[in-house]
Amino acid sequence: MVEIRNIHDNHQSFTTSPVVIEMLNQGKKLVTTNRVFFTIITVAALIFSYIQSEINLTALSGSGRNMAEYIRAYFPPDFSDWKYYLSETLITISMGIWGTLMATIVAVPLSILASENMCPVWIVQPTRRLLDAMRAINEIVFALIFVVAVGLGPFAGVLALFINTLGILGKLFSETVEAIEPGQVDGIKATGANKIQEVIFGVIPQVMPLWTSFALYRFEANVRAASVLGIVGAGGIGIALYQSFGSFEYQKICAILIILVSATSIIDVLSAKVRNWLV
Repeated sequence: MVEIRNIHDNHQSFTTSPVVIEMLNQGKKLVTTNRVFFTIITVAALIFSYIQSEINLTALSGSGRNMAEYIRAYFPPDFSDWKYYLSETLITISMGIWGTLMATIVAVPLSILASENMCPVWIVQPTRRLLDAMRAINEIVFALIFVVAVGLGPFAGVLALFINTLGILGKLFSETVEAIEPGQVDGIKATGANKIQEVIFGVIPQVMPLWTSFALYRFEANVRAASVLGIVGAGGIGIALYQSFGSFEYQKICAILIILVSATSIIDVLSAKVRNWLV
């Protein structure tokens, strides 16, 4: 009887524990007016965008036979011009390399200027808006602009990739800088170092691993983006792809796509190895 009473007393003391009461109070806070309002707004936005996008899953399922016949026209792939496709693919990769490299170099100082923990707001906000403008415009639009400025060819594609990638990497790099531990920077500052020395010795060692990963990931994306810039005359395999689509040479298109997929896979493997080596 005494043992049962002790169990009951322990159970009663457990249920009235301040820790349990605090946990229950936190559970009640999970459902708040703001969260309910946010959920309603999110659902409404999803419904609105679904209507605006004119999504029709019925039409998609009903066109399965047409899609199957269209895909069959791509096989077997025609590799008769494989040397030309390979040379154009190498140009495409080269465009991705230089567009990414130039953007990475320029993104370093811009990311510092766009970081709230490093610069005053009158510098941060204009820099961020500049990066927004670079990021908001697609590479093809920039390619059209640079084709007029520098003429047809890969250089216009490199410049287009450079500007767009600069906006993306500048944003990612600045967010990384804002997430650093301030103690290391304060220690450098305490030695009497100037602002540039604070960045070199206090900031860059902390952010370099993530910066490297971001740059490598963006390089992979730029190779894919460069593969279509030839459509507007900016060089690379996109020219051959566009010409093959225009002449309905689907088997040649299949060959080009296979080469692109293979090149992207190789780049992915090599990037992972470089990332592991550097990071």
